[in-house]
Amino acid sequence: MTLGTILLIVLILILIGAIPAWPHSRSWGYGPSGGLGLVVLILIILILMGYV
Repeated sequence: MTLGTILLIVLILILIGAIPAWPHSRSWGYGPSGGLGLVVLILIILILMGYV
C-alpha cells in the first residue's frame, strides 16, 4: 500500500471516531468531524491529482 492510502484509511477512522456519540461530546456539534472531513476531502483531491 502507498503512503496516501494508509493516510486516507487513518483519517477516515479518525473521522468516524469524531462523530459526537458520547454524552460529554454531544454539545460539540459536528465541528470535529466537519474539520476532519475537510482534511479527508483535501487528501482525496491530492491523491487523485497525484501529489501524494
